[in-house]
Amino acid sequence: MNEKSFEDLLVAHLVEQNGYEAGTSKDYAPEYGFDPTRLEAFLRNTQPDTVEKSRIFASDAGRRKFLERVNDELSKRGVVDVLRNGVKHLSNTFDLYAPLPSALSERGEALYLQNRFSVIRQLHYARANATLSLDVALFINGLPVITLELKNRYTNQETADAIAQYRSRDARELILAPKRCAVHFAADEESVYMCTKLCGRDSWFLPFNKGVDGGAGNPINPHGLKTAYLWEDVLRKESLSDILEHYAQVIVEKDDATSRKHCRIIWPRWHQLEVVRRLLRQTSQEAVGRRFLIQHSAGSGKSNSITWLAYQLVELIRDGRLLFDSILLVTDRVNLDKQLRNNLRSFTHSDHIVGAATTSGELRKHLENGKKIIITTIHKFSFILSDVGGELSDKRFAVIIDEAHSSQSGKMSANANRVLSGSPDTPDTSDGEDEINSLIERYMAGRRMASNANFYAFTATPKNKTLETFGEPFSRPDGETGHRPFHVYSMKQAIEEGFILDVLRSYTTYSSYYLIRKKVADDPEFERTQAIRKLRRFVESRPETVEQKARVMVEHFHQSVAHRIGGRARCMICTIGIERAIDYYHAINRLLGERESPYKAIVAFSGEFDYHGAKLDEARLNGFASAMIEKTFRQDPYRFLIVADKFQTGYDEPLLHTMYVDKPLHGLQTVQTLSRLNRTCSGKEDTFVLDFVNDYDEVEESFQPFYKSTILSRETDPNKLNDLLATIEGYRIYTPQEVEHFNTLFWGKGKAGRKALEPLLDTMAARFLALDDESRVECKSAIKSFIRSYEFLSTLLPEGSLEWEKKETVLALLIHKLPKLGMDDLTRGLLEAIDFDRYRLVKNEERNIRLQNADTEIEPVPTSTFVGIAEPDMQHLSEIERKFNEAFGSIDWRDEQLARKQTEQIIEQTVQSDTLRNAMLYGDADTANQECDETVRNLMVDMMDTNTELMSTYFKRGDFSELLNNMVREKAWEMINPEYDEVDLKQRLSEEFRKDFADFCDGVHFVEFGEVLSIFFSIVNAETIPDLQGLRTILRRTLNCLYRAQHRDEDFRTWYAELVSRFEAFLKKIYWLREGVKMPPCDNGREPALLDAVKHFPRVAELYTTRNPKYERFRGYYRNVYQWRNNENHAAAEIPADLLPTALHAAVALYLYTSMVSAEELKDLT
Repeated sequence: MNEKSFEDLLVAHLVEQNGYEAGTSKDYAPEYGFDPTRLEAFLRNTQPDTVEKSRIFASDAGRRKFLERVNDELSKRGVVDVLRNGVKHLSNTFDLYAPLPSALSERGEALYLQNRFSVIRQLHYARANATLSLDVALFINGLPVITLELKNRYTNQETADAIAQYRSRDARELILAPKRCAVHFAADEESVYMCTKLCGRDSWFLPFNKGVDGGAGNPINPHGLKTAYLWEDVLRKESLSDILEHYAQVIVEKDDATSRKHCRIIWPRWHQLEVVRRLLRQTSQEAVGRRFLIQHSAGSGKSNSITWLAYQLVELIRDGRLLFDSILLVTDRVNLDKQLRNNLRSFTHSDHIVGAATTSGELRKHLENGKKIIITTIHKFSFILSDVGGELSDKRFAVIIDEAHSSQSGKMSANANRVLSGSPDTPDTSDGEDEINSLIERYMAGRRMASNANFYAFTATPKNKTLETFGEPFSRPDGETGHRPFHVYSMKQAIEEGFILDVLRSYTTYSSYYLIRKKVADDPEFERTQAIRKLRRFVESRPETVEQKARVMVEHFHQSVAHRIGGRARCMICTIGIERAIDYYHAINRLLGERESPYKAIVAFSGEFDYHGAKLDEARLNGFASAMIEKTFRQDPYRFLIVADKFQTGYDEPLLHTMYVDKPLHGLQTVQTLSRLNRTCSGKEDTFVLDFVNDYDEVEESFQPFYKSTILSRETDPNKLNDLLATIEGYRIYTPQEVEHFNTLFWGKGKAGRKALEPLLDTMAARFLALDDESRVECKSAIKSFIRSYEFLSTLLPEGSLEWEKKETVLALLIHKLPKLGMDDLTRGLLEAIDFDRYRLVKNEERNIRLQNADTEIEPVPTSTFVGIAEPDMQHLSEIERKFNEAFGSIDWRDEQLARKQTEQIIEQTVQSDTLRNAMLYGDADTANQECDETVRNLMVDMMDTNTELMSTYFKRGDFSELLNNMVREKAWEMINPEYDEVDLKQRLSEEFRKDFADFCDGVHFVEFGEVLSIFFSIVNAETIPDLQGLRTILRRTLNCLYRAQHRDEDFRTWYAELVSRFEAFLKKIYWLREGVKMPPCDNGREPALLDAVKHFPRVAELYTTRNPKYERFRGYYRNVYQWRNNENHAAAEIPADLLPTALHAAVALYLYTSMVSAEELKDLT
């Protein structure tokens, strides 16, 4: 065999089996870049009247002008658009291609057959050099669509040689110029690669192979060559037409930095073409109600696959009508996925096809206006649909879910299923056991997967719940039913094909070693595991630690990374939190300055952060807007991107080469974070990871399940629900009669309120509290597991259980009455008993982490995780110290008790300084720390007359003075402006306000008070628009200081002013979270003030006029806040000191009340 015989095989099949015309190189006109003879023949056969009227071929001059017009349009718009939309010449429009006919169109069929598909071997394409030729070129109606370079391994040439040959071609030749040809294939007997834009050495070829055993390559073909699918399937006339009509695309993009436009040509890869066609075929043949799971590797072009699928699902017809009324595209991002939305819109020029829905009003509007593809988020999905309600029961939907692993919370998916199917969210109530049972059964039916919708779930990392919900069931040899993806494009195949890079190939870890010392004379006991964890956090947060790691990163980048990707390589530093990210930002920039580096760093985090007393956000630190981070990072001199829980999922930057990891990563998070490096680009051949926290085995364990195909070993056994109920009922916290009575009250007419339900729940909770500690933990664990498992299984089981539904109704409310359980903090006082001394880093070997070549079976969702309460492993501090580091000496005090007492006095006197308090509350951290050190020094000077041992040691030993200064600083911060602790803050708010809300939060009219607090903090912590982002930092800091720190009257006044002045911003934030858009301006165009904002919250507004005695307390709170807010713009200074606590209580209560009345609309936040 040789290259000629390969050409013979391919061309013979196209001509003899598929009806292509065999052309010759003479047919091609290099000056026009196409075959004018076949173009003319097609036009004369299909549009004779237009040809005759226009006289385009009546003279040589007329013919030349028309052909030049076609040539210009090919260069300007590309062959795909010209074939689809024709060419306008003078006053006429000429169709240059007849599309595939619909199933019922005989005229369309006849017209399609007029298309002239032709193939030319050894095409001499060059205008100046007649010896240059292409192996094969394919034309439709004379216009070039595809070129191929073929190689033969039997003559020691392969696909790589064909690619090299393309890269050596002059892309200025018309057939090789951008857009003039849809795609260029390089192929041999083993593999196929494709390129949509030739640009010399930078021409980028992508694999176009089927894959074999989950990896690269092509399977053995018993009937011929491994690559025969290219000409037998892909290049078949109908197949090629389908690709040109529905897949191929030219997208014009603008470079904002230069304002230059450039085109991106899209042609589907094999796995994209195969999955979309398979999904369309299955959908056409089967009843609506089907579920599909597509496991495609990160970086595999999933957005294009989703786009192609969505547009073609819109067009599917069955029995004379569209198969689906709407395509709902659901993404897991709070902000609609920009890439997906832009992708959808770039594939159409019509604004009537695609719309984004962040509110129920937008969804209704899109449905009424005939929008066929509607994008929304999973967080809004069930909520906005429930507002549309029964309107959807007679409609059919295709639901495409992007990143399905995050979409299947039981309650969220159950709500969506209920609404899509038109089932009532809350059935009409009734009395009588039979009627109530019937109502509950209708409610249960609504939980199950909607039968009027198809679900298409895409993910690179399917979890067990995702597989069981969307995966294909299959029978295993052991009789169990497993679930597997409908289609797989594995991480292994993507890596082996070079489509993505192997981020585990060069992986280096660093080990950290610390020295601490015990500073107390006694030897207290602490729980070993908790102590080691707390000590690790303590030493990792020290400035010395950050400095050493930053130095390693900067040196490594300059020596090993900066020159990669042609000198364009970037790196990302992943940190454990915002404070650490800012620490690194300052350290990295300082070190870059010291070595006179040309590079700079960018820091990325969400919202505003109080950094040692200074309010900082990305824009203040970086010097440019947050929205500019991605774009700016691509430009010099920026090379370091320091992130805190941002840009670690969904971020696509091919220039990102190296990652420095300084945070624990686990499971799916590990894969998503490290996969930011895997994108390819010209010149990028490898990646590098330097990890300061995680070890090789942990990383391997996280990646392995997603390397090939992920399979669910068996379905969740519904009997586990019975087992969980047996565990719960073994503790006798309720009786069968109580369950029935509770459901009668809950579902009956009028839906009984708190007065009726509360005694039943209190009785059950009292029985729970009477259990011993281990029984409480097991019982509550079983209750939580039952609720979680039932919410999930109820969407999948073909039949429900009245018993399960009734008991879930009881337990879902009872769980909120039960106390939080968990191991006590057995390390209190640990950090006060030790000192940090020194830190060192040790580099470990660089490894290539190799994953096993095997599919991974995962177990179903565990229905219970209770393993008993572990006995605390209490150890003496000296033993913990010995295990944590090498032994280190301390100062030998003559009178240690006196020194300790004087140290405590120093701390007490220091925190009384008004200057220090103001610095720590309102100044920057450096100034506050300097003020603290100066206060300590002055107090030490005052002790000189007594010549104490403490004073003497302080001035003689620099290490001790630094130690004492650090200790006083830490205590001062803790007492004046403590580190934010939301768990403790929630507990304090619960104790302060529970009585205020006792008559409201009954779990029926309003959610339980514990959930109100959760909703409130979810609102505070949520990311929103930039105008409202600062509210998070302000409220967290104000509440944290108000309830967890010492304070003066002036502090109370400052915090009260903050709370009152920020209330309207709080309302605007809830509005944005609820509606997905900014609160609209007033009729006169001004921004809404407090009274305007309140109008959007009827239950808050009515407090001003209500006469209902139940609301009297909150009426007073609202009126006081409103009055103070409008008296000279919150003149808190005039409030008498003895009324300040009451005023603050009223302000915070109003925040919580607003959260309570908004809880149902925001339940997906928690």
